[in-house]
Amino acid sequence: MSEPTAATTVRRAADVSVGDEVPGRTIHVDRARLVQYAGASLDRNRIHWDERFATSVGLPDVIAHGMFTMGSAVTVVSEWAGDAGRVVEYGTRFTNMVVVPYEGGADIEVSGVVKAVDPETKRVTVELTATAAGQKALGRALAVVQLD
Repeated sequence: MSEPTAATTVRRAADVSVGDEVPGRTIHVDRARLVQYAGASLDRNRIHWDERFATSVGLPDVIAHGMFTMGSAVTVVSEWAGDAGRVVEYGTRFTNMVVVPYEGGADIEVSGVVKAVDPETKRVTVELTATAAGQKALGRALAVVQLD
């Protein structure tokens, strides 16, 4: 039996200021993770797991699902906010592919910064930066969280 975990504290809007940094993280992705995501999302397009197929259609190698990248990036905000249910809006543009070589996989570096705080509604807007192999993977990535 596992030990109980401490309850997560939801961040308070009064404790947040424009310019605050949201702790970043590195998200590692390898082929096994892509296959798992393909099964869970029902997006089994071969460009996400079959190197020969991906290169035959002009890609440099297998690429991560855009929605995998998007979903992985927002975990930085949900963990910072203290509850994934606090994310009330989230949108982005896909700017570059996350290429996932067989050997070593790929890392997605994600960070965030608070861009707006509405003291009346207690909604906070966080801008995310997600890069892989030195290139921006997501553009205009904005998440709005409802805080206490």
